[in-house]
Amino acid sequence: MKLSQQSLSTIESAIQKAAGKYVCGCDQTAVTDIHLQSDQTSGQLTIYNDDDEELANVMIEEWATYDGDDFMENVEPNLKSILCRMKDAGDFDKVTILKPYSFVLVDEDKETVAELLLIDDDTLLVDDELLKGLDKELDEFLKNLLEK
Repeated sequence: MKLSQQSLSTIESAIQKAAGKYVCGCDQTAVTDIHLQSDQTSGQLTIYNDDDEELANVMIEEWATYDGDDFMENVEPNLKSILCRMKDAGDFDKVTILKPYSFVLVDEDKETVAELLLIDDDTLLVDDELLKGLDKELDEFLKNLLEK
């Protein structure tokens, strides 16, 4: 599913609004994850915390008109790329949520579908894209090491 630039901006703004609720110039830290719930029928993206407090809610036109059976599988990479871009831009640097915390995609029953982004100073979440070809590289490295 291809999202328009307007929809991508709408999602990013909603995430910024949700994360902005945890930005303050104080030492107070919250303990929560950020849950993103997408609804194919209504096209709504609802963002909330562990206490089910709604942090943001927006309508994504393409979601409401999408009628495939693989909705969540299409939503996940879009949300991951937006979150990664925001993290790289430093959008979450001033968030006062206790690390580690996650941005999690959940279904209508609020069950976790996927961990979209882990924010932590010490941990790197490894995904399939990063691991592609790793076996081959390690085999070549070991072979070269044993030959010397």
